[in-house]
Amino acid sequence: MRGVRVSNGSSAKVSRTVWNAGDISEGSDHVATETAVAMVYNGISHVVMMATPDDLEDFALGFSLSEGILSSPKQLLDYEEVTTDKGIELTLTITAEPFAALKERRRNLVGRTGCGLCGAESLEQAITAPNSITAELTISHKALQRAIAALGGEQQLQQQTGAVHGAAWCNAQGEIQVLREDVGRHNALDKLLGGISKQEQEAGFVLVTSRASYEMVAKTASANIPLLAAVSAPTSLAIELAEQSSLTLVGFSRTGRHVIYTNGHRLTEA
Repeated sequence: MRGVRVSNGSSAKVSRTVWNAGDISEGSDHVATETAVAMVYNGISHVVMMATPDDLEDFALGFSLSEGILSSPKQLLDYEEVTTDKGIELTLTITAEPFAALKERRRNLVGRTGCGLCGAESLEQAITAPNSITAELTISHKALQRAIAALGGEQQLQQQTGAVHGAAWCNAQGEIQVLREDVGRHNALDKLLGGISKQEQEAGFVLVTSRASYEMVAKTASANIPLLAAVSAPTSLAIELAEQSSLTLVGFSRTGRHVIYTNGHRLTEA
């Protein structure tokens, strides 16, 4: 019988048949785990996302910060994971002020039948004013290339499954300090932001394996991170937001080449 046979949380072992130029072989592969993850704040379920079930505490904290539910990690009082046959509930206990704001946001959704950017009911709410970057950073092109060259070797789950995105925190020398992976590019970035928010970090930048969308730029800017480098292309709105927030946006980050779209003053030859 085919199907998932062994799971270690972030990946699962499955049976498969390979057709290769007329030859057929049987065997197994490791595939990335994808499961429903619900964020529950003070007993109220807020959102359900499909995610890879590891580094979930980082995910919960990073999502809460990047979505503006929390303004500080200190507002998260308690955290618990509850596994059910349907998925995983991340139970967060937060302080009174952000919880009151979250309940007000939820009231705005009552009666809605569709959701593009969830929680937004007008263009003004959907496209909000970006955070302005105040952090200082200067790095060399060589340092950025050092991080780009190292990224693939640090992605253990991607090497095993070929199905996940990665988000890395790199120091000014281009050394990868923290890396998180997930089937969703936003999830991987949220996990990273949650992980690095727990302690003071030296100056650095974020490198992601995905395209640079409006949301990826907004999440990076919300953490006051001055540079986002993406393996794939940026969108027009991402470039516009990066310009407005004084974020340095780099796309097509490949070995030997990268393309600077905004605020290139932070990158130097030295």
